[in-house]
Amino acid sequence: MGKQFQALSTAHMQFIAEQKVFFVGTAVDQGRVNISPKGMNTLKVVSPQQVMWLNVTGSGNETAAHVQQNARMTVMFMALSGDPLILRLYGQANVIHRHDPAWQTLIGQFDPLPGARQIFELNIELVQTSCGMSVPYMDYVGEREQLNHWAAAKGEAGIEAYWQAKNHTSIDGLPTYINGKEGD
Repeated sequence: MGKQFQALSTAHMQFIAEQKVFFVGTAVDQGRVNISPKGMNTLKVVSPQQVMWLNVTGSGNETAAHVQQNARMTVMFMALSGDPLILRLYGQANVIHRHDPAWQTLIGQFDPLPGARQIFELNIELVQTSCGMSVPYMDYVGEREQLNHWAAAKGEAGIEAYWQAKNHTSIDGLPTYINGKEGD
């Protein structure tokens, strides 16, 4: 049933490219474990050992807070159509904020999205597949556009104010450094 690999194969990369949603899991030593759903065609396979995705503004910013305290991360994909499969990527992550020098180099690899706030890179240490036979079939209908409309309506200044009010710390009070570190 389950198999482990040191890197993504061509078949794994094809499977990832076909998925409309993925999930990101992070945690620090104390506090809550976070699992975030992601979509909007924001994930890119960089190499068999690395993926990255563009993270857009949301109600929380747990992933950024966690990765800066503990870089471990799991990304999970699951087949909602076709043959059953669950694919997990385990590794060490890095968060790149808009104020970081690497942002300008990496942002061009993504379609522009209003409210884009971070890029995450995951350096893969282990790829694991499992059967996924209990995951139901689901039909893809289309993308939800509410978040894009909301972010576009807020504008750049409104988004930055929202980050300060809602994305500056995690629900456990950990800093996200979305607006930079003290002294930067």
